[in-house]
Amino acid sequence: MSFKIFLETHNIINRAAGLGTFNYELVKGLSTLDFKNFELTLNTPNPDVLKEEFKDKFEYHKYNSLSRHPLFRVRKKYDLWHSVNQNTKVEPYHCKKYLLTIHDVHFIDEVSPDPNHRLNRLFRAKLEKSTAITYISEFAKSETHKNFDVPDIPEYVIYNGNPISTILDTSKYITNIPVDKPFFYAIGDFLERKNYQSIVNMMKHIKDFNLIISGNNDKKYGDKIKLLIADNGLTNQVFLTGKVSEEGKQFFMKNCTAFLFPSIREGFGLPPIEAMSFGKPTFLSNKTSLPEIGGEASIYWDNFDPEYMKTVLLEGLHEHETNKTEREAIIKKRAADFDWKRTAADYFDVYKSILD
Repeated sequence: MSFKIFLETHNIINRAAGLGTFNYELVKGLSTLDFKNFELTLNTPNPDVLKEEFKDKFEYHKYNSLSRHPLFRVRKKYDLWHSVNQNTKVEPYHCKKYLLTIHDVHFIDEVSPDPNHRLNRLFRAKLEKSTAITYISEFAKSETHKNFDVPDIPEYVIYNGNPISTILDTSKYITNIPVDKPFFYAIGDFLERKNYQSIVNMMKHIKDFNLIISGNNDKKYGDKIKLLIADNGLTNQVFLTGKVSEEGKQFFMKNCTAFLFPSIREGFGLPPIEAMSFGKPTFLSNKTSLPEIGGEASIYWDNFDPEYMKTVLLEGLHEHETNKTEREAIIKKRAADFDWKRTAADYFDVYKSILD
C-alpha cells in the first residue's frame, strides 16, 4: 500500500523570502530520505524546474492561482494534505488527514480586534480541520495558544534548519558597496517589524564602522529607511544593497564584523543562524522567538535606545575579540544545531505518525 501525501508548496519559487526558503529546504531535505510506500506530491508553478533537480523522487502538481477558490480546489484524493504555512489560501477539496505548519500568527496584530476578519476566519478553519499541528518554534506555539482555541490534537515543535549547508567561494564577488571599512551587516525583507530604523539611528553614534543592509527595499518601509539615512547625513555610512544572490549574502556575512538583527516579531529567524555559520557575533533583539533561536551564542538588546544599543554592541565586540577562538566555536556549534536533513526527517516522522 502506498500513502499519497500532498505538500502545498507553491511558494517554493520565491526563495528570497522566508516561506520560499522553508518550502525549498524542506523539500530538499525530504529528497534525501527513503520514503518507500509513500508518494509525495509537490505543488509548484514550475514543475519542470523541480523535476530537473529532484527527478522522480516526487510527483508534481502544477499550481494554478484559481485553486485558491473553493470551486477550483484540487479534486484528487490524498491520504494527507500538508499545509506548509498558515497563510496559504490553497486548500484541499477532499480532506482525509490535514497537517498544518504554523510559522507565526503575526496577522493578529492587525486583525485581532475583529474575530470575524477574513484572516481570523481562515486560520480558525485550518485549526478546526487539522489532524496535527507543527510549529517552527515554542514561541509560535505559545502565541497560537494565547490567541486561538487550539483543538486537542497532536502538536510538535520542529525547528527550521540552517539554509547554509555549503560555504561558497566568494573571493570573486564584486559589489558596488564600499567594503574597505569595517562594517556591520543585516538582511531581510523591508517590513516594519524588522526594525531597521533602530540600527540606523544607532549608527549616528558610531563612526568607525559602516552598516550594510540587504533585502527588497522597494516598498513603503524601504522608503522610510532611505529617508532616515538621508535626513541624518548617513549616506556615506549606511548602505542598502537591495536583493542579493546567495553568493552576495555569504560574501557580506563572511566579511562583516558583526551581524545585526533587531526584529521585534519573528516566528523563527533564519538570517542569524546563517551568519553564525561563519562564526560571526550576532546581536539580536530579545523579542519573540529570537532568544530561543540565538541561545547563549548571541547577544541581545533589551530596548532600542541608540546609545544603549551602541554600548551593548561595542562591549559585545570587545568580549568576542578577547575570547575569539572560544566564542567562534560556540557560535558555529549553535549554527550546526539547526539542520534541514534532521528537520525533514522529523516532518516525515509526523507524516508516518498521522497515517499509522
